[in-house]
Amino acid sequence: MKLLIQSLLKGLAIILPLVITIEIFRWLLQTIESALAPLLQLVLNNDWYYPGMALLSFIFLCTVVGFSARWRGISWLWELPGKILMKIPGASQIYGILQDLMELMSGKNFADESVVLVKLPQSDVELIGIVTKKGGIKDDRMSSLMSDEQLAVFLPMAYNVGGYTIIVPKSCTKSIDMKPAEALQLVLSGGLGKSNASSRS
Repeated sequence: MKLLIQSLLKGLAIILPLVITIEIFRWLLQTIESALAPLLQLVLNNDWYYPGMALLSFIFLCTVVGFSARWRGISWLWELPGKILMKIPGASQIYGILQDLMELMSGKNFADESVVLVKLPQSDVELIGIVTKKGGIKDDRMSSLMSDEQLAVFLPMAYNVGGYTIIVPKSCTKSIDMKPAEALQLVLSGGLGKSNASSRS
């Protein structure tokens, strides 16, 4: 009986992440397709429209937006909807959190040494964190709370979409060779994942 239960749990551990990941992607693809399909059918007529064209159009649109955002003369146009949302109570919090999460996962605005080990005071315990701000940055709210020798470090929590942002002296941190997305995956999984990272001095 014990062997049967262990086999069941092992099977669930293998199958459930696959099923959940596939279902999330399937839901996302279906949402994009169903939202853009009527527009394409109106433009192209039903005779020219084929299933999947809406998704391909969405990917093409994202590529064009991302490429054109490299120029300041055009980038303000793509930033305008976000600025409007940031003025709306409620929507600003949701949009801001999603935007920060996407930037965090993509590694945007992070330096090579943004993932650090934070040593707790009077202890040998160290926590994996991601440097989000440095002191001395002009016109930045978080940076204004810190001195030039301090860092704002985000400490994610295992099995939880959350964490703590702490302000620590640079002397309490040690850089490790890991990308922010890797660090998030490693910490959120409680270290049970298969990601490897080597320390550097």
